[in-house]
Amino acid sequence: MRPYLVFAAACALALAGCSAATPGSGAPTTSAAPPPSPSDTASASTGNPDPAKFAPQVVARAREAGVDPQLVLAILYNEDYKPHDPQLERAWQNLKPDAAFGVANMHRATFDETRRGRPFASRQWTELPDDPDLAIEAEAWYLHDLTAQLPAKHSGQYTTDELLALGYNAGPGNMKAFARGTKPGAQAQTYLVDLRAAWAKAGAAVGKR
Repeated sequence: MRPYLVFAAACALALAGCSAATPGSGAPTTSAAPPPSPSDTASASTGNPDPAKFAPQVVARAREAGVDPQLVLAILYNEDYKPHDPQLERAWQNLKPDAAFGVANMHRATFDETRRGRPFASRQWTELPDDPDLAIEAEAWYLHDLTAQLPAKHSGQYTTDELLALGYNAGPGNMKAFARGTKPGAQAQTYLVDLRAAWAKAGAAVGKR
């Protein structure tokens, strides 16, 4: 998915070759996602690139899911390596059907599994680019699910929050392996370095010191 320049160039090509209104792969061309609320639209379109702008949503959704808001926001910082513009995300998805959507960069299969039995069960993955609050809600509940899969005892190499972040990036199977002491690969190591770099500012934004 990295670097940003590759993403931006590919999106520019996609936008030049297709309609901006084209929905994501698998979505019927005649049924658009429900329109986001005015507050969601404002959040998505604001020019402020700092994920800390989502701190109120992060705190609320983390509380609902019973996870650490600092972790939720730190992951948003990690996932902010590309512009979360709905039009660009859909253009990129036209080129790469398995691409992730929303400010938390969630894949379709993960979203569909996470939403089961949740307050957002009726929502669709294709809505994520337009609705940052939905993306954050799904992220928080996915972290809730990862927590349930984390071994009660794990090596002291990583904190629980670090393991959950690695699980978010690399999947629950790899998370369990890392908890047993397996060394993460280069991509997961980079994700961990970025998480640690964002940890303090994420904590400050959600009111933790």
